[in-house]
Amino acid sequence: MTEEIQPAKILYVEDDETLGFITRDNLERNGYQIIHCSDGTSAMEVIRDLDFDLAVLDIMLPGVDGFTLAEEIRKRNQEVPILFLSAKPMKEDRLKGFALGADDYVTKPFSIEELSYKIRVFLKRHKVSGPDDRNRFVFGHFEYDHSNLKLHSPTDQKTLTEREGALLHLLLQNKDQICKRSDILIEIWGEDDYFMGRSLDVFISRMRKYLSSDPEIIIENVHSVGFKLVVSS
Repeated sequence: MTEEIQPAKILYVEDDETLGFITRDNLERNGYQIIHCSDGTSAMEVIRDLDFDLAVLDIMLPGVDGFTLAEEIRKRNQEVPILFLSAKPMKEDRLKGFALGADDYVTKPFSIEELSYKIRVFLKRHKVSGPDDRNRFVFGHFEYDHSNLKLHSPTDQKTLTEREGALLHLLLQNKDQICKRSDILIEIWGEDDYFMGRSLDVFISRMRKYLSSDPEIIIENVHSVGFKLVVSS
């Protein structure tokens, strides 16, 4: 009998009633199980059970503020991802949050797409698995869904062509390893000849352009051998 895959459980703490309802509704539509608390005191009770996979915390809260909640989470678990929501993008607040163990910030007003993207990234990195993980890759600030040929970044989403997707998929499967030109051409183009090789060079240039918003990602040209996808961070 196949084991049922449980949805990721998210602790969401937000005292704004309208924003809380809209965000919770959208996240539930994306398949997450949401534990919504409207004040810090009730959130503290949830934290004591630590029965969640990720926390999204507003900073300014009645009762107990988000910084205190994050500190309590980190006393009990060093791994669970914490995202802060803040209407004040002050450097001091960010530094304090990161010092307490926050993984990232989302500044209000935010888009649901931005928040959902960051949640997906941190859940993947912390191994909350899904049925199609083998076809999903998180690298740098990108996420690639090979099943749907969707390349996501914090500010954009691009649908790749079949051949573009096949090329990126191959590079990601062999990240930090050399993919030989001949192997790429035979697997994706069906044959290895001069004209197909020129087409591959065009596709590599196109892929570099798609990934150029993250300077930590490089597609290296290994002279006369092939290509290597390197992610520094």
